[in-house]
Amino acid sequence: MRHLRHLGCAVLASLLVMLGGVFAARAQLFETRAGQAFMIDADTGTVLFSKDPDKLIPPASLAKLMTMEVVFHALKSGRLRMDDTFMVSENAWRKGGASSGGSTMFAALKSTIRLEDLIQGVIVQSANDGCIIIAEGMAGSEENFAQLMTERARQIGLTKSVFKNSTGLPAEGQVVTVRELAQLALHIWRQYPEYYRYYSQPSFTWNKITQSNRNPLLTMDIGADGMKTGFTEESGYAIVGSVSREGKRVFAAMSGMATERERAEEARKLLDWGLRAFQRTELFAADEVVGEAQVYGGEKSGVALRAEGPVAIFVPITNRDRLVARIVYEGPLVAPVEKGVRVGSLKVWIGDTLSQETPLYTAEAVGVGSLHQRALDAVGELMVGWLR
Repeated sequence: MRHLRHLGCAVLASLLVMLGGVFAARAQLFETRAGQAFMIDADTGTVLFSKDPDKLIPPASLAKLMTMEVVFHALKSGRLRMDDTFMVSENAWRKGGASSGGSTMFAALKSTIRLEDLIQGVIVQSANDGCIIIAEGMAGSEENFAQLMTERARQIGLTKSVFKNSTGLPAEGQVVTVRELAQLALHIWRQYPEYYRYYSQPSFTWNKITQSNRNPLLTMDIGADGMKTGFTEESGYAIVGSVSREGKRVFAAMSGMATERERAEEARKLLDWGLRAFQRTELFAADEVVGEAQVYGGEKSGVALRAEGPVAIFVPITNRDRLVARIVYEGPLVAPVEKGVRVGSLKVWIGDTLSQETPLYTAEAVGVGSLHQRALDAVGELMVGWLR
């Protein structure tokens, strides 16, 4: 693994001097009582806060975010329609209905319910019966549907989450991380804007019973418009939330809080801080050369690298004294090198946390060099390899 010899941009060079250690500073800027927390900026993908983000925890009702992703994906692909109806089985009625003691939309046994109403029941009322009804209607059984959830999680880049049911009720082997929950929330917002709006719906009435949205952030006047809460005896109170204000949007996932009140307050503080404490900074414009990678045996000793578009990151407004940015690639590259090939990435750290990783591509082609050039490169690589 090699790092770029130079970053080819005076602006970034000055930024590196000015911002060289933001992550270390960030740890002193904010603290939370949550056991695990992860916050990301929706625009640039910058990681704004991270605390034990990859610990495997039971998802509780936050698993319903994945249940809805499977439903939304089926709607978007045309396999489902909002007017499709689903039968309320005795299993769904007993496991998720009023007698179960959990969250329910009070679906009547052997009735049929439109998918749009089930979606609102699951999102607004956190209805366990709604989840089971959907799972059985889409996959025949909740077990089969849970396998679809895990498979779909892998397809969208969630590598650690495993689902055993559609509700999030306790089940051996059912685990998520707060990092992947935040990534899932961001994915839903980006991919399904027409359905994301349900997460801000204040209440829903079914079977003549009105229930309010369980997300405490929606009533705080901080710009919150989603997403979900959860609780388990093992990992405590958890929440996934999103706030949008003044053109900025952040997503956060938190777990391990002791009470509902602590969950609401810690989530409010973290999301509000994420919007106030960071400023968007463009490191490179679209098509601007980021730097250069070494080329072995080429007509040139290096090849210019650039991203597919502009490279921007959110950095703390205060204490801008430490930020680390490197281009990392396997090298040297061997000629000939084609244009437009991904060869590495620009990685930005704030303290010990990798805050952003941007793929980099060759900005030009480099042909094979002369025999003399290749001989010199061979001698140089032999010496470098010996020193390594």
